[in-house]
Amino acid sequence: MKKKNLYKYIFASLLVTATVAINFVPKVYADTPIQLVIDGDKVTADPEPFIKDDRTLVPIRVVAENLNAEVSWDNDNRIVHISKDGNEIELRIDSHLVEYTNEDGTSYSMLDVVPLIKEDRTFVPIRFISNALGVGIEWDNNKRTVYVDSSVESEVVPFFDVEISSVESGQTIEGTTYLETVMPTQAPKGAAEIKYLLLDRNTARGFVVARGTDIAASYKWMPAMEDNGEKVLVAAFYDAKGNFLAGHAIPVTVDINPDIKLTGLSEGELVTEDRVPLAAELNFSAAYVKYEIINPDTNAYYISSGLDPLGGFTMIPVMEDNGNMALRVIAFDTAGNEYSSKKVNVKVDVARKLSLGGVTEGQTIDKSVSLFVSKNFNVSTAEYVAVDLNTGKETVISNNWFPGPDMAGSKQLYARVKDTNGNIYTSNKITVNVKGTPQVLLQGVGPGQVVSAPVTLKVKSNVTLDSIKYILTNKATGETKIIGEGSYLAEYSYTPETGIEGNYSIKAEAKYQGSTIKTEEVNFSVYTKQLYAAKPIVEKEKFMDFASRLATDAKEVTGMSAALQTAQAILETGWGQSVPVDKYDGQLSNNLFGVKGTGTAGSVTSNTWEEYNGVSFRIDAEFRAYNNVSESWADHNELLLTKSRYQPFRDVMFDSTQGAWALRRCGYATDSQYSVKLINIINLYNLKSLDETTI
Repeated sequence: MKKKNLYKYIFASLLVTATVAINFVPKVYADTPIQLVIDGDKVTADPEPFIKDDRTLVPIRVVAENLNAEVSWDNDNRIVHISKDGNEIELRIDSHLVEYTNEDGTSYSMLDVVPLIKEDRTFVPIRFISNALGVGIEWDNNKRTVYVDSSVESEVVPFFDVEISSVESGQTIEGTTYLETVMPTQAPKGAAEIKYLLLDRNTARGFVVARGTDIAASYKWMPAMEDNGEKVLVAAFYDAKGNFLAGHAIPVTVDINPDIKLTGLSEGELVTEDRVPLAAELNFSAAYVKYEIINPDTNAYYISSGLDPLGGFTMIPVMEDNGNMALRVIAFDTAGNEYSSKKVNVKVDVARKLSLGGVTEGQTIDKSVSLFVSKNFNVSTAEYVAVDLNTGKETVISNNWFPGPDMAGSKQLYARVKDTNGNIYTSNKITVNVKGTPQVLLQGVGPGQVVSAPVTLKVKSNVTLDSIKYILTNKATGETKIIGEGSYLAEYSYTPETGIEGNYSIKAEAKYQGSTIKTEEVNFSVYTKQLYAAKPIVEKEKFMDFASRLATDAKEVTGMSAALQTAQAILETGWGQSVPVDKYDGQLSNNLFGVKGTGTAGSVTSNTWEEYNGVSFRIDAEFRAYNNVSESWADHNELLLTKSRYQPFRDVMFDSTQGAWALRRCGYATDSQYSVKLINIINLYNLKSLDETTI
């Protein structure tokens, strides 16, 4: 075979090796040094060749000098350059990836044993050198000698019998792409996972863009705008312990042609529904999307907050929108650049809708209810009306309606509103049965509350009371004490005395037309000793490095984005400055993610919010405590890696942007902007660099 053709085959294929002498593990004379003979001459190498992972490695400069190849060393980037007869080869220390350049262009292949440095010398597999430079090689097991013969042209075969099949070498990636790898004979022995990596051609570093345990499956890759450029696409197989087994690499160019479509409405459609589900269809991974709605007739304008690119948005047209409307969806990349869909022009013609909410037909009203109106037009005023079914008398009532004895019986409720033009409209009527029993509700202290500071006591009643008194009971002794009395409209302050820690109850007794009405008895506790607040885990300026080290270590084990983990810790703890402690004894929880329950070091008691009779208050809650922050980190990872609800997250957890939105879809947080906050932290502090990898 001619040299030129030989190199062409080499540069167009995977890294190659001869089928002969694949295993260089000697069965005898294990302590005998390995000899190297090149073109009949014994070559002395210091250090000597050695065997690693069933491959013989030799110092590259020794071989190059004897085969008339030039070798140069880039110390800053730890790169070996080999040149011979117009062919360039580039290897990186500790990397399986090899780059070839010749007159036909650039191609890539992969080594099964990475180049390494031993005693300040760069060692490479001898089989790689012999094949890449087109020379013959033989192994004499008895003599423990490698024979290299430059007059013999070697035949070549791939190291690995796997190949990316869904993307061609040199292909331009313009958007969503499906990744598949074929294995003509069989899967690599022990293969437990496949990863697809997109690497920068200059640095051989990049990011995982798809991964999974079904090694023969097709994986959807939605490239992000920041992926644009000259890249290397790698398919790599790993065993259950994360050891590299086999792979294939090809050059690609990512040049996304953004394609954004608004779905849910079509051009010229007539909109008559009061709820219209919309969605974005993208061919790239966006940081978030916004939905824009414009009424060209009135110049009314609306744009949503940042939303899940894979989620949806419900448009609720109002009567003021009737007429022409233009809609579009705008996608934003991590740098804040906008990519917009075409406008969809529709005609809106919704009928007026007005309904009463807060009560249901036939409901028995025996407590306070909150009334509201649902409408699809603007109003200037709204009032609520109760109609006595026996007399027809109408009474305007409060939206926080607490009907008393005077309202007992069957009533019809409706809402009456005035639009911005002064027109009056009424809602549907709902029939309810009002008990009207005189009641009084306690406000200011809630069940389970820990009172450690002054609280304001008051009552809410559905009748006009004559007087009120508040009674405190010591649950241990049964002793009672009146802590406030007088007008029921007044507010009374209760300050717990120092040293009366314990369990108590409180109730209010009211006088009404000669009888006594009592509130529900509320059990609470008093604590007047020192309370401890959340405190820092480290100095704020050190938290970034502190958290990123934990995240990077966890990523190596789990594959979960380190950038995302770090951003979560920053957001959950306020840069490490607000880590829960036990409010009573000051025990630090080491809990960086605010997880409730019991941890490896038990629990700490902190606060959470509840509501009682319309007033919010704090109660004790148990949060997981750990012996150290590493346990907290591992426990949080375990939660996301094992709970079934987080499977959608696990599918994309290697990607910080997609992972942030998947967490929200899985119900991790109730804050609608939780994902956007995480993404903003990641971008602002360049945390994505924590997810960089190589092969």
